[in-house]
Amino acid sequence: MEFEFPPRVRDLQARLQAFMQEEIYPAEARFAEEVAAGDRWQPTAVMEALKAKARAAGLWNLFLPESEYGAGLSNLDYAPLCEILGRSMIAPEALNCSAPDTGNMEVLVRYGTEQQKKHWLEPLLAGEIRSAFAMTEPAVASSDATNIETRITRDGDHYVINGRKWWTSGIGDPRCRILILMGKSDPDNPDRHRQQSMILVPRDTPGIRVVRMLNIMGYDDAPHGHAEVVFDNVRVPAGNMLLGEGRGFEIAQGRLGPGRIHHCMRLIGLAERALELMCRRTQSRVAFGKRISDYDTTLERIAESRMLIDQARLLTLKAAWMMDTVGNKEARAEIAMIKVVAPSMACRVLDWAIQAHGGGGLSDDFPLAYGYALARALRFADGPDEVHRAQIARLELRKHR
Repeated sequence: MEFEFPPRVRDLQARLQAFMQEEIYPAEARFAEEVAAGDRWQPTAVMEALKAKARAAGLWNLFLPESEYGAGLSNLDYAPLCEILGRSMIAPEALNCSAPDTGNMEVLVRYGTEQQKKHWLEPLLAGEIRSAFAMTEPAVASSDATNIETRITRDGDHYVINGRKWWTSGIGDPRCRILILMGKSDPDNPDRHRQQSMILVPRDTPGIRVVRMLNIMGYDDAPHGHAEVVFDNVRVPAGNMLLGEGRGFEIAQGRLGPGRIHHCMRLIGLAERALELMCRRTQSRVAFGKRISDYDTTLERIAESRMLIDQARLLTLKAAWMMDTVGNKEARAEIAMIKVVAPSMACRVLDWAIQAHGGGGLSDDFPLAYGYALARALRFADGPDEVHRAQIARLELRKHR
């Protein structure tokens, strides 16, 4: 693979880095202040202003490879840009490149009908609405998605949905207009991977009840959020079924491959920012007569952080390159590997950065504690470490049969 990005990508890198410096970083404190003031679950003025500026700057919908709807970038092209976005918690949404909207838009591009694209994809691409993804359930081990119990039952020209989901990301936002839900439409099918379907559920459909918003290590991610949601006899038109009954796992693999690697790209950016903060902090603080950066322990952690970040970046770039050249299925081992490596790397670097900041590292004066909570959560999101490790091992064993 080539390690030199094409001129267009280098130009976008420079423009995006400038946008981060001029617009995103200065807006982080204002965003937190606006969320904290009044109703936490309302859109913020600062974010809407950033979105307008990003669109005007041509920094909008940079994802979506192999699609006329996106910016015409490959996965490998998008990787360094997504890394830059990962440096700030608010940057992805400002450029309309945040989860779960990105994954949901990819599903609609790949598997949606023309009517579904017109009704839901186009407003999502325009940033006029937001979306949610409902897959995980509290009553079962959802790391094995065949366990999912939510029922999708055909009733004439409609499907009726009954079940309970949690970690339904995005539903807390009042702009959320559509959910993609995975449930069982054919529980008696002998093929356990043909029992599931994915279906579009408009947010205002009667029978959808948000039980509670969930915290991740004390952070609620308002106004986006993650919720426990009950679906009680929720009726949607039969035309809302995606691709066809029994094809939920097929859609999930198409959705989760790019989503997993996007998370990893952003985590590398987050770790880079943590390392920068660690270097600055340890050079500006004196303890027991010398700078913290002069202690062997600090030097070792800084060196180890640099190596871990660069290793993770190279593996991420390889996975992105393989997705572009041989497809997501052939790249599944690399996608699984980076999904294990990147969150663990970010957790370690962030932990060392927190330690270097002393008590301040645990506060919200720095983005480290929130970043650590995010990185730790991503060891579960899109499949836990254990599932990915098992897949990697099985693929490795297959080579030696």
